[in-house]
Amino acid sequence: MPEARAPITRRGDYAAFHAIVTRWMDNDALGHINNVTYYSFFDTAVTAWLLTNGLMGLRDGPMWVVAETGCRFLKEVAFPDPIEIGLKVARIGASSVRYELAVFRGPDDQASAQGHFTHVHVSRTDRRPYPMPEAIRLRLSDLQR
Repeated sequence: MPEARAPITRRGDYAAFHAIVTRWMDNDALGHINNVTYYSFFDTAVTAWLLTNGLMGLRDGPMWVVAETGCRFLKEVAFPDPIEIGLKVARIGASSVRYELAVFRGPDDQASAQGHFTHVHVSRTDRRPYPMPEAIRLRLSDLQR
């Protein structure tokens, strides 16, 4: 039996948003945003939120690595479309967090793409999973819906 597809999400399903300006180079030969670029959108939105909220450092402080990511494409997006990436936390584990994300084109209320992104909190010294401090867990919980 085929797996049931998740319903298409709406803006109201997300706790935070990150605006991104699409670029000409994001388009592929078919005239729409290349599939791999969506993963960059997700990474940019999550990283910007973590940096803004003091939950990640570029040279010191908390460090995260991507363990898993996925995307379901629903409607075309192309340059010069303005987009916003919706962001919410689906699950917080001992050392990992699973984000759910969506790409919204212009004023559209329904997602053009939706996906997930799992980060693992790691030690800067050995890059091994490291339990998240309670302060990080609490701040991440602000994104839960």
